[in-house]
Amino acid sequence: MPRLHADADRTRWVPITDSLGFGGRRHRKAAIRMLLAQASRALGAEERPGGGFTAWAMSQATPFLMRRAAGRVLAWVWKADPELLVVMAQVQEATSQLRAARASMPMEYDDTETFRGTYLGVGEKLAIPLPADQRTPPFATYTWDTGTHFVTVTAVCSDRERFGTVIGAVDDLARGLRIGDDVALGESPTVLRIEP
Repeated sequence: MPRLHADADRTRWVPITDSLGFGGRRHRKAAIRMLLAQASRALGAEERPGGGFTAWAMSQATPFLMRRAAGRVLAWVWKADPELLVVMAQVQEATSQLRAARASMPMEYDDTETFRGTYLGVGEKLAIPLPADQRTPPFATYTWDTGTHFVTVTAVCSDRERFGTVIGAVDDLARGLRIGDDVALGESPTVLRIEP
C-alpha cells in the first residue's frame, strides 16, 4: 500500500501522526475537542464545553491508530490555535464502491476547481467557506486520482470568519503532499528489474 509524505511547515503545523507521549498532546487534545464539538453540533446535540474524558481518551489513542495506519493517514493541527483548524490526508484504494460513492455526492460537491500539487500533479479542490447549514463547519477538500488510489486532504475549520485567513496555508500543505511505495528488488539485491 502506498504511503503519504509531506513537508509541513513546523512554524505553522503540529503533526499528530507521530506525536506519541507528551509531544503534541495539548494540540492533539484541543483538535479532538474541536472535532467532537463540531460533530455534536452537526447532529443537533447540545454542545458541552471542554470535551472532558472523551477528548482525553481519544487524544491518547489517536497516535497509536495513526501509526497503525502505516503512512496511509497523516494529520496536523494549526500551531497557533489547535481548536481552529485540523487537516487530515489519506490515501485509499480506488475501488469501484469508492468511485460510485464519490459520483453520488450532493450537487454542491461538483463545484470544484483545478488544483495543482507539486508532486501529485493536477487534482481538484473544493472549498466551502459558508456551508448552507449553520451547524456545518467550513471545510476544504483536495483530491487526486492516481488511477489505482485516491489521495484526499480534508481541512476542517471551527470559525467561519477566520477560514479565509488559513486556507492559503492549507493550500501550501496540500501542494507538498507526495506518495511513495515499496519497490521489490526481485531475485538479486543488486539488480532492480523494472517491468516494461
